[in-house]
Amino acid sequence: MVDTGTPPVIPAEFQQYNSYLVDPQWQRKFSIVWASVLAFFVVLSLPHLVRSLRNGRAYSSAAGITEDLSGKSYDLANDVRGMHRVRRQSLWRKVENVLNIAGGLFWWMVPGLGLMLGEILLISGYIATVISCIVVEAPLMENSNRAGFIAIAQLPIVFLFATKNSVVSFLLGPGNGYEKLNFIHRWSGRLMFMAAILHGALWIRNHLQYDLPIIGQQKEGSGVAAVGLLGIIVLSSLPIARRWCYQLFYIIHMMGMVGFFVTLCYHTIYATPWIFPPMAFYGLDILLRMFRHRIKDAVLVPVGNQMTLIHVPYVTSGWIAGQHVRLRVFFSGRIFESHPLTIFSAPPDISCITSMPSGISLGARAVGDWTKALNNYAVKTAVDLKLIGLEEKSDVTPHHEEQTPAEVPVQVMIDGPYGGCSVDLGQYETALLFAGGSGITFTLGVLDDIVGRCVRKGRKGGERTKRIEFAWCVRSFGSIDWFAPALMDIARVAESSLSSATPLDLHVSIYVTCLCNPEAIPPIPNCDVTIVRPSVYRVLQDLTSVSSPQKAKRTSTQRKSSSAEDEDEEEKEKPCAKETLTAVDMEADFIPRVPFVAEEGGGLAVITSGPESLIREAANAVARIQMSGKGIRLGGVGLHTEIFSL
Repeated sequence: MVDTGTPPVIPAEFQQYNSYLVDPQWQRKFSIVWASVLAFFVVLSLPHLVRSLRNGRAYSSAAGITEDLSGKSYDLANDVRGMHRVRRQSLWRKVENVLNIAGGLFWWMVPGLGLMLGEILLISGYIATVISCIVVEAPLMENSNRAGFIAIAQLPIVFLFATKNSVVSFLLGPGNGYEKLNFIHRWSGRLMFMAAILHGALWIRNHLQYDLPIIGQQKEGSGVAAVGLLGIIVLSSLPIARRWCYQLFYIIHMMGMVGFFVTLCYHTIYATPWIFPPMAFYGLDILLRMFRHRIKDAVLVPVGNQMTLIHVPYVTSGWIAGQHVRLRVFFSGRIFESHPLTIFSAPPDISCITSMPSGISLGARAVGDWTKALNNYAVKTAVDLKLIGLEEKSDVTPHHEEQTPAEVPVQVMIDGPYGGCSVDLGQYETALLFAGGSGITFTLGVLDDIVGRCVRKGRKGGERTKRIEFAWCVRSFGSIDWFAPALMDIARVAESSLSSATPLDLHVSIYVTCLCNPEAIPPIPNCDVTIVRPSVYRVLQDLTSVSSPQKAKRTSTQRKSSSAEDEDEEEKEKPCAKETLTAVDMEADFIPRVPFVAEEGGGLAVITSGPESLIREAANAVARIQMSGKGIRLGGVGLHTEIFSL
């Protein structure tokens, strides 16, 4: 054959764009970027993970809840003089404190988004990366395949941060469950949808421009179907849709993803390599959840018509403070509904709660259709079983000496536990636990755990906690009864340590935000009940100030004068919702009543749970404390927030 020499090279400006060669390279670049960012955060969390492994709290709940069949007794310890092992601050802890202080700015929360500034910056970087990978050196108007390739490349992220048993959660350590990482799942899904819309819209434009058929062709038809299914998934997952009908959202989500995967594989052969990682992540989640499911006997205890306590007795271990389970109660034909509920009791060998059955205790506030139906079932069944006395209680009977609460036996299915607290209170000398409404289930579980570890366990894990301010914001005095027995048990155990060598000072502040008719207040040791809507920043500022002038507007030990009795009668007739106190009222004449101040160098832990408005206020308050320089003087400030919403 005659050698004709080297073939001519087509100049770059005249070469045709080969999307099937160039675009997969941008998929790999995008994957390298997000994987590198994830690896960076895993490295940052290593001190927390190592410390959790040492104290046995990491992965202790991976196999689900368990029972001790040996019949071991968990009576309260009489000797609370346990040894206190003082630990020096390690290099890792010092590095963590520096990072917390430097990162105080990232704790600010923006109204409406429900995200901290650090999370907003992370999402902004993600959006910038997606846009860059789509538009850089891509002739989108002539060939919009790049947007489709990048949309497919986001599938692993969507599933990695969606599953309850995520690999990322295991790498980041306790307190970084799916509920904390789910915002990445939501935003990556939205960006995937936008990239798919861009890809499909530009291809439809080209087909219209050159008069090519769209519907009827296999590739084009499957692409339109895939984008349509993805749109249904995204729109049905918006907050308003999730809150309106969660079960419908869940069904659409699951069935929609199956249909999307099928149509995507019909649309392009290049989707296959990117579908296997999501299937692996979801398969791992299903496998681990199989080992975490339990069917248990339980009892329902209705506390009025607003709260139902659920006790699962005989369960002894398999969860840590602040974790939650997805609970399915078999009642009234509603066996297909499962709901997340926070465990407000520590394991029996740690827990200080003796007025409730030993095991897992949950609280379901009657605000939705399922929780209201559960409360109605518990009340009606208790009456039918004659467990609730129908006689009216005498007016002279003290409120806290009511008859034993009714217990309605049921069977439940437990999936979990999941989540937890990312801050170990034992590493801080001072702690502020602030809850709003039913958010107390989270802070109460954390309180039960730390008091039990410090008093019952004798600080065997080297716990340094000396002072705890427990604050609870409720709408009425009647709401205090929801968890008053548990609070009294914990407060009494903490009070018993005051005469020991390592005392634990616990102070409880209950803020009632409505001028309702005050009922008798349970005798919780070292507790103040104040009729005011508190400012988290003022409480935190008072807790961290050198001088702490104390002035309370009204407490449980204060009574109004007899000259105001007529005024009281008028207040009883007024609706509660119209007399809610605001933060403006509080700022005028109220200084939080905190009987102690955080010492320098001991560290301060702030745990907040409740509605988004409270979480935003608490996060911004901690950020202000950090940015003011108090974090350095205190020896570091740890923050964990838990939003109670869908």
